[in-house]
Amino acid sequence: MTEGLRRFLKPAPRAKPGERCEMCTDPISEEHGHVIDLESRVIMCTCRGCYLLFTHSGAGGKRHRAVPQRFLHAPDFTQAAGVWESIGIPVRMAFLFRNSVLDKTVAFYPSPAGATESLLPLGAWEELLAANTEFATVSPDVEALLLNKLDNTFECFLVPIDVCYELVGLVKLHWRGFDGGSEAWAAIDGFFADLRERSEVVSGG
Repeated sequence: MTEGLRRFLKPAPRAKPGERCEMCTDPISEEHGHVIDLESRVIMCTCRGCYLLFTHSGAGGKRHRAVPQRFLHAPDFTQAAGVWESIGIPVRMAFLFRNSVLDKTVAFYPSPAGATESLLPLGAWEELLAANTEFATVSPDVEALLLNKLDNTFECFLVPIDVCYELVGLVKLHWRGFDGGSEAWAAIDGFFADLRERSEVVSGG
């Protein structure tokens, strides 16, 4: 894994009272936007003005991108089964996104050590996007497909990339022992329940 990716595999930052925009130093509230530095892969807390500057691809000399706030949910995403088998994820959650700097699609799953990379077979990403036309509009670098394996099915979310790192931080904070423990799974189940509430439901393909 590249050093750039290692820096990116951290939970998205949250502002504390009195903290400032990491781009212009203006004060920011707890509810604020995030901007990614595509070269260093660092997620920055930003004020509204700085966030809006980078909402379009190519702004900021193509180095920075604002993380959008789009949430889509396919509750029964049967197409994920084949991809899941091919990438060999040992837990029930994984997220995939297109890294424009590396010019490749990458897959990670949350673990007690942080985000762990898994090899993504050729064609797996395209298979997921082809299963749902709304997922095909996922933006490189700033949005991801988050897969969650349920008892006999899969659900898939299109989410802002910082949400994936929020899940990574949640697992790292609460996981205990081999199976995670009841506290960890209660936090994870709560995380996905919140995602379902926030998301627009779309067809699974």
